[in-house]
Amino acid sequence: MGPQPGEPPTVVALHVAPGRRLPMRSVPSVQVETGTGIVGDRYHGSRHRHVTVQSSDGLATAGERLGTPVPAEGTRRNVTVSHGPVVSVPGARARVGEVLLEVVRVAAPCRVLDDEVAPGAAAALHGLAGTVFRVVESGRMVVGDAYEELPFDPDEAAERARRSRTAARSPGPGLP
Repeated sequence: MGPQPGEPPTVVALHVAPGRRLPMRSVPSVQVETGTGIVGDRYHGSRHRHVTVQSSDGLATAGERLGTPVPAEGTRRNVTVSHGPVVSVPGARARVGEVLLEVVRVAAPCRVLDDEVAPGAAAALHGLAGTVFRVVESGRMVVGDAYEELPFDPDEAAERARRSRTAARSPGPGLP
């Protein structure tokens, strides 16, 4: 049985990979650090690509387009939520468990998916591949945590996104 109407989205899967092209591993929880990302994931320590989030609804739609199910781990995203859209406006924020995230950009599906999921998977995921976030506040994420898009003012979000892009281009630690 799926989510009930009005029920908030929750984390249904967490995945990490210790290195590029290594298999994604399902985990019950992750520790997430401000400015560096998920401890133990291949992108930990990167400037901007700290956490990726996708929706089960998007995976279902991609599976319909493709004609075969698209497994959550097959997309190489870290967090899969039960339903609904994932905020994608640069500078907008979302909370997952204890962790505060800020949108960097829409996640683009990689052509590697055509080899790892099925031919045509990257095209099927076009517009459905989730969102790339940076970490604003550290904490723990656990399967079952709520996913909450925070209300935002478009001008404030745009200014946060501008500051974030500027910080990513300069040397030194990431923005808090």
